[in-house]
Amino acid sequence: MADVAARSLQYEYKANSNLVLQADTRLIERRPRDEATGEVVSLVGKLEGSRMGDRYQRTKPSKDERKSKKQQKKASDEGRYDAAKLKGQSLLSEGVEDVVGILYRPKTTETKQTYEVLLSFIQEALGDQPRDILCGAADEILAVLKSDRIKEGERRKETEALLGPVAEERFALLVNLCKKITDYGVDEKQPVVEENIDETYGVNVQFEESDEEDDEIVGEVREDDSNDEAEGEEAHLDTTLQATNLISGREGGRKGSKGGGLHPREIDAYWLQRKLSKFYDDPVVAQTKAGEVLDILKTAVDDRDVENQLVLLLGFNQFDFIKVLRQHRQMILYCTLLASSQSATERSKLRDKMQADPELERILRQLENTDKDDMVQEERERRAQVRRERVNAELEPMDVDEDGALQMSQCKMLDLEDLSFQHGSHFMANKRCQLPDGSFRKQRKGYEEIHVPALKPKQFDSSESLVSIDKLPKYAQPAFEGFRSLNRIQSRLHKAALESDENLLLCAPTGAGKTNVALLCMMREIGKHINPDGSINGDEFKIIYVAPMRSLVQEMVGNFSKRLNSYNITVSELTGDHQLTREQINATQVIVCTPEKWDIITRKGGERTYTQLVRLMIFDEIHLLHDERGPVLEALVARTIRNIEMTQEDVRLIGLSATLPNYEDVATFLRVNTAKGLFFFDNSFRPVPLEQQYIGITEKKAIKRFQLMNEILYEKVIDNAGKNQVLIFVHSRKETGKTARAVRDMCLEKDTLGHFLREGSASTEV
Repeated sequence: MADVAARSLQYEYKANSNLVLQADTRLIERRPRDEATGEVVSLVGKLEGSRMGDRYQRTKPSKDERKSKKQQKKASDEGRYDAAKLKGQSLLSEGVEDVVGILYRPKTTETKQTYEVLLSFIQEALGDQPRDILCGAADEILAVLKSDRIKEGERRKETEALLGPVAEERFALLVNLCKKITDYGVDEKQPVVEENIDETYGVNVQFEESDEEDDEIVGEVREDDSNDEAEGEEAHLDTTLQATNLISGREGGRKGSKGGGLHPREIDAYWLQRKLSKFYDDPVVAQTKAGEVLDILKTAVDDRDVENQLVLLLGFNQFDFIKVLRQHRQMILYCTLLASSQSATERSKLRDKMQADPELERILRQLENTDKDDMVQEERERRAQVRRERVNAELEPMDVDEDGALQMSQCKMLDLEDLSFQHGSHFMANKRCQLPDGSFRKQRKGYEEIHVPALKPKQFDSSESLVSIDKLPKYAQPAFEGFRSLNRIQSRLHKAALESDENLLLCAPTGAGKTNVALLCMMREIGKHINPDGSINGDEFKIIYVAPMRSLVQEMVGNFSKRLNSYNITVSELTGDHQLTREQINATQVIVCTPEKWDIITRKGGERTYTQLVRLMIFDEIHLLHDERGPVLEALVARTIRNIEMTQEDVRLIGLSATLPNYEDVATFLRVNTAKGLFFFDNSFRPVPLEQQYIGITEKKAIKRFQLMNEILYEKVIDNAGKNQVLIFVHSRKETGKTARAVRDMCLEKDTLGHFLREGSASTEV
């Protein structure tokens, strides 16, 4: 009991009073009387001069906020689709939702797992094929094995037609996998609209762009936000800029952005159908609605009547699209009629009618302007806007004279990013292709062929003849041992190559003998260093031959070593696989290297050891200036020209190339005298005429395209079997074997193996 009493006493106030902290009331801030206490108080008499909602206003976010939101969205999208995060994933790890044009998409976790096993099964049969081909094959197999109308024997036959021979156990496994897919056919009634759009092979379809759609594109090269507004008056930086021009340019930019929109060239015969397919899943319904909309645009009395009829036809949900139709009524109507006209007479009548109306004549003029003019105008306006934005940003530090004019500096800035190709070095801005005369097109089931005939060789001029090897200088003849004469192209160049020191640019087709032209240039340099006793003083010169690929470097080393063996000239390879020491480089007269390797050697400004004896540089395949490795070639040429100007030691530059469209620009870059050193030969100078056939697959389903490619390959091989040699290029070694087996199996199936034996040969008799 005593313990209990003691424990109870310890909680008394007297025992704990010394432990309580006393608050200093002087430091406590007293609550004012009018402070809210949480009790409900009437607002009568306290709301004066305004009512609820009076301060409501509708504004757009500032430019900085919009820019930051776009950058955040871009960063999140790029992070989500970062290629580095996808490393190490297999082909089957991609989402089936990303594949366009497939019918079946699994809905549950169980069916997704089964579907992945099915794709693995198909991949073992077809090999390493893209995801769309595997999914297309899965669609075909599911359609065959899930159908009640196909008999058991036919199912096996159809499956083997897709996958090749399948063992009994494997086929039973395939049937069981298809049975486990229980959600097949759930959305059969919803047609796939994407089947009408072939995104892989690029059907010429133009879509109307919008700001919202542009923001959703992942991986695009986005320009500065200053380009979002259209341009007003162009501000010239090399003259005095008036403040009034800045204001009018800014206002003109706003007006231009509002007035912009649909362009006549965006509208073709199926523009209405494509737009309506976004609102109607059934393509037939979209096509019917497109015809009805066109009739309304044609027969309506005025714009109000157009709007009323379109609202009744399409509904209020598509009012934004109806506004576009009403605003561009004449443009959409006449551009669609022109594009869908069936005869030249009908088209000419429409053109005459449009030329009679000023508004329609303006539309026709925009429609017939070339794409090049549009691209030049857009580029000019875009660059003018960039310059104008820079001027606006630097208005404050500028000085203003007495007349109110802004004094601009005379310096001009070069924006390298603005000059770069946004879609890579192989971007083609030409939308039209002009085929040579005599070309024709053939339409086949599932594909089309474009035949380009071989050009007829040009006749020799009266003063033109082949140069015999005996007419060359005696010191140059051993390099051409085994040759009777130079060919046609070499004969035209032999004086410029062998009897002068002019820089040369030779553009000629493959097989024209450009290597011998390079050898003639080498002999010109070797001939300058011949001693009286006939020996070559190899310590006075070096020749650099730049080739793009290691395999070509090795081939050139073997060729030149054999041809220059009698001169005791050393030819060496300098690549990433084959290094040379300083002593080896000093002992070598001809160095064959890749652009990157020679760039590394000559990049050091103070290192003159390797370059002071260089007297001739030959650039093979110089048309790769337009490739991703082009800047390296540019750096080599620019560095060589700079050394020539600094040291006053001449280095001869030789450019060898395939056919170039802008060979004059390349000649200027190489400091070539176009009157003496520029030589251009088209395909009519080929030693062997080249006939070309281009095949375009029009089949939309990926698995159908895959099967059709093998069939086309078989047909082309059979056409040349026993007559000509056939060389087939395949993307990988594994696919090489599968392609060969596919051709063999089709030959066995159709009993055409005998076509590969030439008639009258010993193999035929055996």
